Amino acid sequence: MCGRYASTLPPEMMVELFKLIKGLDIIPRFNIAPTQPIVAIWEAQGQREAHFARWGLVPGWVKDPREFPLLVNARAESMAEKPAFRDPLKHGRCIVPASGYYEWHTGPDKKKQPYYITRADGQPMALAGLYATWSGPNGEEIDSVATITVAANAQLSEIHDRMPAILMDRQQQDEWLNVREVRAAEAAQMALPLEEGVLKFHPVSTRVNSARDDDAGLIEPITLEKPAPVLKKAAGGQLDLF
Repeated sequence: MCGRYASTLPPEMMVELFKLIKGLDIIPRFNIAPTQPIVAIWEAQGQREAHFARWGLVPGWVKDPREFPLLVNARAESMAEKPAFRDPLKHGRCIVPASGYYEWHTGPDKKKQPYYITRADGQPMALAGLYATWSGPNGEEIDSVATITVAANAQLSEIHDRMPAILMDRQQQDEWLNVREVRAAEAAQMALPLEEGVLKFHPVSTRVNSARDDDAGLIEPITLEKPAPVLKKAAGGQLDLF
């Protein structure tokens, strides 16, 4: 958790919402998966820009990224102590724009039903993330990102026990990106579960299980044959590494 999401914001809307100096030439994506290039926003020299980065953080001190585990998510509760996330929390905070994300509910029969989760007010999500730049021996560079997760609130725990840290307003987003003035300890306090009712969700097709499928039909609601049982705590989760 969180292992798949959608981002359908037009470039011009992304520039306006996140106060970018310029946008990127992007297309709507409905099934973004780990290791794929994603759009992430961070500040450098006082300017806020959008960048393409690999989803799966590679710290700068790694010798060979091919031999390093896939760090898709960083747990908010432990990111300040983990060597891979400690420096990015201080100097490499970013925002990952999203329209919604997917999570899988495991039923008593062990089958997993995907759900699409969005803001109840219909606004885009600003997922809190961490980025790092890895430099290779031949001058190559890889920008990479991990999204941050927190404990799910009671509403979302019906599906899964974790949820992404979502920065709900512009002030939070500005402070999260302001690594020059907002210290890591202060920023970490922003990574908290959301209040009840802020998000909504609906079941979607299991086609989302395959990263090869990437179309608008994936986010459309489906009718389940039987109502999904409510589990207050789902065991385990997809790509929940830390």
